[in-house]
Amino acid sequence: MRQENKLVKKHDSQRGFSLIEVMIATVIMTVGILALMASFATAITATASSQEDLIARHKALDAMESIYTARNSQQLPFASINNIANGGVFKSGAQQLLCAGADGIVGTADDAACTAPDTGAACPGGVECLVLPGPDGVLGTADDITQGLSNFTRTITFNQVLLPSGAVNSNLIAVTIAVTYIKPGWPARTYTVNGLISSYH
Repeated sequence: MRQENKLVKKHDSQRGFSLIEVMIATVIMTVGILALMASFATAITATASSQEDLIARHKALDAMESIYTARNSQQLPFASINNIANGGVFKSGAQQLLCAGADGIVGTADDAACTAPDTGAACPGGVECLVLPGPDGVLGTADDITQGLSNFTRTITFNQVLLPSGAVNSNLIAVTIAVTYIKPGWPARTYTVNGLISSYH
C-alpha cells in the first residue's frame, strides 16, 4: 500500500507546461530571434557599403590634404582658397572625381581625365578609378578589375569664420569637403570632412 501511494505522489509531481506557458515562451523566443536577425541585417548593410565608405573617406581627406599642401607650399595665395563665385579657384557644387590638373589641386577648373594607377590605361568615363584584384585574388595579374568611381561626387565649400564680436576673421576660412556616393538599391551616403585654413603657414 505504501508503495502505491509513493507512485501516485511521484506521478502527480511530474506535471508538464500549460498551453499558456508554452505560448509565452514562444513569443519571448520569437522576439529574441527577430532582434538577432535585425542585428545581422545591420551588420550586412555595414559590410556591403564598407568599401565605398572607405573610398569616400579617402577622397575627402585627399582633397583636404591637397588644399593644405597648396597653401603651405605657397602655390595658392590665401585669397584664392575659396569657391570661384567668391573669387577663389575651387568649383562650386557637386563635381565628379577627376584627377588634379597642372596645378596639382583637385576640385579646380583645370582638373583632367584620369588614368588607372600603375597601368596608365584611361579610366572609364575619365573619372578616377581603382584597380582591384580579380578572381585569382592577386593584384597585378591579367584578371584585375578596373572600378570607375563615376557614382561618387565631391563638393568643396568654403565659409567665412566669425570672431566672437561678429566680425569676419580675415585670417581663417572654413572648408567643408563632402564626398557622396550612390549605389543601386541604397540611399545616397555622404562622408564629410571639416577644417580651418589659416593665412599663416
